[in-house]
Amino acid sequence: MKIRKMSILSFFSVYNDIRTEILMHLRALKKVKKDVSLHDPIGTDKEGNEITLIDVLQEDTEDIAEAIQLKMEKRQIYDYIDVLDEREREVIVSRFGLDFEEEQTQREIAKELGISRSYVSRIEKRALMKLFHEFYKRTHGKG
Repeated sequence: MKIRKMSILSFFSVYNDIRTEILMHLRALKKVKKDVSLHDPIGTDKEGNEITLIDVLQEDTEDIAEAIQLKMEKRQIYDYIDVLDEREREVIVSRFGLDFEEEQTQREIAKELGISRSYVSRIEKRALMKLFHEFYKRTHGKG
């Protein structure tokens, strides 16, 4: 098997493609019967204007909607995380804040785990590829 070196730009391009595919899939999964839209009307104000849930929660629509979307996507990624070994899972969860904490840098994870930053990078890359393959298998019925 011939192994090719990937340039940094190629790696990030592949990484972004994988991330986009996973996020698109997760967004498609979020539509279930019990979902309530933040933009659904919940009543009217004194002047008779329609009030939505998003109006009540926060003035800046994009911030709250994005925060909720991100939280839902992080929860759904756990459907795929079982394909990772313990170390890979730990790196991905910490790196992308899947434990509902702040995202950590590779350096922070390396320090926490007592390994080099470059090793964290390799673990992250391998784990993302595993997640992508699992995502592809489950969504395309391959495997």
